[in-house]
Amino acid sequence: MQPIRVGIIDDDPMICQAMSLILTDYSQGRLAVAFTSADGEACVRQATEKQTDVVLMDIAMPNVDGIEATRRLRALPHAPHVLILTSLSPSGTVERAIEAGAEGFVSKTDAPDEIIRRIIGVTEGTPQFNTASQRQLIDELSRTRSRMRRDDARALLDSLPEREREAVMLAAEGYTNAEIASRMFISERTTKAHLSSAADRLNMGRVQMARLVERADLPARL
Repeated sequence: MQPIRVGIIDDDPMICQAMSLILTDYSQGRLAVAFTSADGEACVRQATEKQTDVVLMDIAMPNVDGIEATRRLRALPHAPHVLILTSLSPSGTVERAIEAGAEGFVSKTDAPDEIIRRIIGVTEGTPQFNTASQRQLIDELSRTRSRMRRDDARALLDSLPEREREAVMLAAEGYTNAEIASRMFISERTTKAHLSSAADRLNMGRVQMARLVERADLPARL
């Protein structure tokens, strides 16, 4: 069996050296270091020239960062697998890396056997996510879902005519029809008409419309 050829990309030469030693000394010939690079742009050319199977990719890189370099690598005709090489993942890294084509994460502090296992695993078609990256992905998906719910709620409110939307907003704040009428300088009858029309458009009752306003999380009005 030919060894799996691995490229190591990190702007810290010491990390490249340490990873090279780990892959060479602990893999029992199963892995071979194809190249190391400190430049996100140059690594795309090197990965092609060196017929690389797996790339360990740092995020913070000069010229082209690790996310963009991953995207370029995965677009190659014979694309190598990419594992993000990281110590601490800033917010948004996991989701962005997956969107770029990364298939997992390797921590710089993982034990040698764990790093080797993940490299071999990704070549066998198994995504490689450590506990930290799994937790961050779940958190990011949760935040994304919350943003989508917020944006959907805002879009529904924006679909209302301005005066109806204003009446709904005031009702959600707990004002009575009489108080809404006073604040909007309209009659209580007109207030009821606005709220009734908004309820028909949204197919919601008053309580549901209040929840909608809550989900929209609009900036506080001055």
